[in-house]
Amino acid sequence: MQAGIRLVVGLGNPGSKYADTRHNAGFWWLDRLASRHAGLFRSDSKFFGEVCRLAVDGGELWLLKPTTYMNASGRAVAALAHFYKIPVGQILVAHDELDLPPGALRLKRGGGHGGHNGIRDISAALGADFWRLRIGIGHPGDKAEVSDFVLHAPSRAEAELIEAAVDRAVPALPHLIKGEFDAAMRQLNVRAKPATPNVSPE
Repeated sequence: MQAGIRLVVGLGNPGSKYADTRHNAGFWWLDRLASRHAGLFRSDSKFFGEVCRLAVDGGELWLLKPTTYMNASGRAVAALAHFYKIPVGQILVAHDELDLPPGALRLKRGGGHGGHNGIRDISAALGADFWRLRIGIGHPGDKAEVSDFVLHAPSRAEAELIEAAVDRAVPALPHLIKGEFDAAMRQLNVRAKPATPNVSPE
């Protein structure tokens, strides 16, 4: 069995302006984890973010929401990981994923950044061999529209799918902490249900 996850990072941008945007899906999942396990986030300047410590199934787990803005996420992750001597292979980063439809989830280790600036910066700071929970948000269909797309809130139907996926990912946490990654993948890597079409009265 592999060593389990000791640090879970959620990616997003700080402030109420960005709270409901697609780019903050990683923050949404960490808020669910903290709520489920009675944890509270506190601001910690030495880690450049909001931090929460959980006790889950006899293990200690750190949650981190960087407040550096997305493009400098690596600064926060590296600060906490180095302070607590957490190897890169025991870090999980939850982030929005354009290449998956809303509501889909994928757990994987390593790989490229796929154009995601938060993943790019963490990889530059620590190397790319960390785990990722990719939370599908869909794609606008045109590369030129991506920046605007991720910084806006999803439609109501899309939001319901993303929220459901975030909720579905919470019970996988014990597997992740124990290093039971195959079991976590079986639980997480499932197809999303299609969105219910919006029908307007004639």
